[in-house]
Amino acid sequence: MSRRLLVVDDDASIRETLAHHLGRAGCEVATAESAERALAGFAELDPAVVITDVRMPGMSGIELVERLRELVPDVNVIVITAYEDMRTAIGAIRAGAYDYLVKPLDLDRIELVVDRAFRDRLLRQRVKQVAEDEAVGFEIDTLVGRSPKMIEIYKRIGALASTRTPVLIRGESGTGKEVIARAIHFNSEAAREPFVAVNCTAVPETLLESELFGHVRGAFTGAVADRRGRFELAGRGSIFLDEIGDVSPAFQAKLLRVLQEREFQPVGGEKSRRSEARVIAATHAPVEDRVRAGTFREDLYFRLRVVELVVPPLRERREDIPLLVEHLARRVQRDMHREAVIVTPAAMRVLQAYDWPGNVRELENAIARAVALSPSGVLTPNDFVLDGRTVTGTPAAGSEVDSLANAVRRHIERALQHTGGNKRAAARILRISRPRLDRLIAEGTDSKRGHDGNEA
Repeated sequence: MSRRLLVVDDDASIRETLAHHLGRAGCEVATAESAERALAGFAELDPAVVITDVRMPGMSGIELVERLRELVPDVNVIVITAYEDMRTAIGAIRAGAYDYLVKPLDLDRIELVVDRAFRDRLLRQRVKQVAEDEAVGFEIDTLVGRSPKMIEIYKRIGALASTRTPVLIRGESGTGKEVIARAIHFNSEAAREPFVAVNCTAVPETLLESELFGHVRGAFTGAVADRRGRFELAGRGSIFLDEIGDVSPAFQAKLLRVLQEREFQPVGGEKSRRSEARVIAATHAPVEDRVRAGTFREDLYFRLRVVELVVPPLRERREDIPLLVEHLARRVQRDMHREAVIVTPAAMRVLQAYDWPGNVRELENAIARAVALSPSGVLTPNDFVLDGRTVTGTPAAGSEVDSLANAVRRHIERALQHTGGNKRAAARILRISRPRLDRLIAEGTDSKRGHDGNEA
C-alpha cells in the first residue's frame, strides 16, 4: 500500500514537524508551502493522502480540496486549521475533505487519522476494482424476456442510463428485482463505480444503521475500530436497498435525510459525511397500504419512487418462460459441468402452465433439481417437482414418445456438432457405446422419416 503523503502549509515549522513525525510512522512525506505549489507538483508526487492548512496566502485549503476532488477524486484530503468554527468545518466537508482537525495538533491523533485515510483509500480502490470487474462481466442478456411488459422495463432502463434519480422497483419475491437494479447501474454512466446491494431484512434492526452508515470506534460494544458503511463504500456508484418496505420508522427517518441532504452520520460519529451514491430500492410489499397504516413515511415513499418500475410475475408473462428455461438451463448446465440439457416439448408445456408463485427463482431451482437428478440430460415432465409434487405428464397418446425421440435425436446432433462429426468422441460425451450410438442414430432417422411422411 502506497503511504506517500503531501503536507501543504505556509508555516515551515508545521511542515517540518509533520514531516518528521509522519516520516517516523512509515510515511513518505513531501511538503509544499502553498496550494499553488502543491498543485504544480502533484502529478509527479502522486500522494495518496494530502494534509492542508485552510488559511494560506493565495489559494485557500478549501479551494485546494475542491480542485483535488475534481482532478484526483481518489485522494483523501485532511484539513487542519487554527480557526474552529462551524462555517469552516462545513465548508471543508462539503468540499470533499476526508477529515477536519483543529490546531494545536495532537500528533498521535493525526497519525491515527492519516493511517485510517491510507487504509480507507486502499479499501475504496479494492471495491472499485471489483466494480470494474463486474461491469466488464455484466451482460444485459441476464434480463430475459420479450413480452410487452418486459420490453417496457428495458425502455425504462435505457431512459435511466443518463440520470442519477432514485428508483423504486416493485414486484413479487423472485421476479428478479436485483437483476434489474444491476442492469440500471451497469448501463449507466456510473457502470465502473461500485454496485453495493443490501437486503434490509437480512440485517438485524439494531445493526442496520451501522451496516449502511458505518460507525466510529467505541460507538457500541464490539466497535473496536472505525468501520465504513455501505453508503460510503458505494462512492459515486449505486446502493441497492432490497425489501425497503420492511424497515422500521426510526430507520426510515435516517434514510430520508440521506435522500434529502445527501449526508449521513456514522453511528457514534459527530461529523456528517457526503453520499454521492444513487439509491435504488426494491420491495414486494404494498407500500401504499403501509403509508395509510402509518408504518411507512409518505415523504420517504415519494422520495424513493421518483421513478417506479413494476416487475411482472412470471404467470403474467408466460410467453417468456421458454426463453427463460433455455437461458437458465444453459446456466445450470455450465455450473454442473453437464454436456447438454434438453427440455422436451411436453415438459415445456407443463412449465408454461404452472403459476410459479416463486417466480424466476423457483423456475431456476426446479431446473437445477431436474438436471441434477436426470442421468441423460433430457428433461421430461416427470423430472420436475412443482409445488412439492412430481409432475405427471398427460399428453395425447403417443405424443410424449414422439417428443422424447425428437429430443434424443437433437441431443445426439448437438454431440456430433460438438465433436465435428466424430462418432467415437460423441459416444464418450453421451456415455454410451459406439454401437448404441449407431442404433440411436438409425432409430432417430427412421422416426424423422415417419413424422415427415416420407416413410410409414
